[in-house]
Amino acid sequence: MDNKVSFNVAKQFPGLMWIILFGDFITRGSFYMVWPFLAVILYQKFGISATEVGLILSGAAVLSVFIGFFGGALSDKFGRKLIMFSTGIVYVISFVLLAYVETVMGYVLVIALCSISKAIWDPPTQALVSDILPDVKVRELGLQARYFVVNVGCAIGPMAGVYVGVTGQQSGFLLTAATFGFWMVLLAVGMYKHGDISEHSVKSDGKLRDTMKILWQDRVLQCLIVANIICMFVYAQMDSTLIQYLTRAKVPELMTLISSMIFANALVIISLQFVLLKMMASLSLPNRIQVGLVLLALSQIWMAFNPVSAFWGWIGAVVIMSIGEAILFPTMNVHIDRLAPKHLRGAYFGAASFYSIGFAMAPLGGGILLDWLGGPWVFGIGAVMVLLVMYLYFILESLPRPDFGEPLTQGDTLESRNETN
Repeated sequence: MDNKVSFNVAKQFPGLMWIILFGDFITRGSFYMVWPFLAVILYQKFGISATEVGLILSGAAVLSVFIGFFGGALSDKFGRKLIMFSTGIVYVISFVLLAYVETVMGYVLVIALCSISKAIWDPPTQALVSDILPDVKVRELGLQARYFVVNVGCAIGPMAGVYVGVTGQQSGFLLTAATFGFWMVLLAVGMYKHGDISEHSVKSDGKLRDTMKILWQDRVLQCLIVANIICMFVYAQMDSTLIQYLTRAKVPELMTLISSMIFANALVIISLQFVLLKMMASLSLPNRIQVGLVLLALSQIWMAFNPVSAFWGWIGAVVIMSIGEAILFPTMNVHIDRLAPKHLRGAYFGAASFYSIGFAMAPLGGGILLDWLGGPWVFGIGAVMVLLVMYLYFILESLPRPDFGEPLTQGDTLESRNETN
């Protein structure tokens, strides 16, 4: 396979793909106008503790991880359109309810509903991108582009929320609901003009039990999930444990430092993702991931030895981590796309949602390490964990895979087995 990626292939994106990218951008932007400030709203309305807020948000996140898998599998069985629009309606309703709910238990239930809806929506949407982009090179660029616009939306959302005055306002959830509803209308029009989605997606005639059996037999997928859970656990320490570490150490200009790290992370992702994709186009997917893991390990070592008061040292470590992220995360999605047989793409993208367990467990695991061992040990252990992830990726090619009903020819690899999908 020729691994070189030409950015001219974006001209081959159908109109539906551009609608998906636009919708991901506006909905993720509106989401981050209000969702990051949900903890503030809960504290201001009910005065509940940080631990209680964390339990509400983390509990919903963990629940959504498991529900998300079944959403992807069901989209293989019943089609992307039915699952996406059914879930989308629930998603809009849940955000409307968030704008009016007045009790703690009401928030618990509606936040869970929001998280579950989002978790079910994402895998079929990722699978739909693969369905409508049959060429492997176009598909890779499409998945990369989707990750890019999501990050732009995440970066712009909080600033836009402050500008329009919805930050910290419960009524701001109505804007998120309206934006998502608008995207669903565009998506319906795009699907109608694009043609019957069933022409591009492959519905599975098997039962969910058969799908589970295949996933259980796919040792490559299982190893990949374990590796990426660990990877996400290490990466997510920047969002939780690092901030706690700096806060407890009473570093000077704490809020300026935290804001600068967040800004540096977003700036690196937005400015370098496609530059790095072009630079690394000649490398295979596993090799690209190994490069990203090396950078992630280096960032952890840097953080372990960085003096607490060294402002620019922390920024430098975050920049290295962000470069690794720009390589790793979109490539992980492409990797799953290459692994998945056509008739099980939704299930495979759904299984990939288990990666988020690493994010969900990071605050708890990192907090325990911080209390018992201290900050430098958190990041030193993180570097060792990345080495374990590198080993798991190294052995992927030697692990067995099930018979998908599409026999592989001799010499097929993880990199090439779905090139014809």
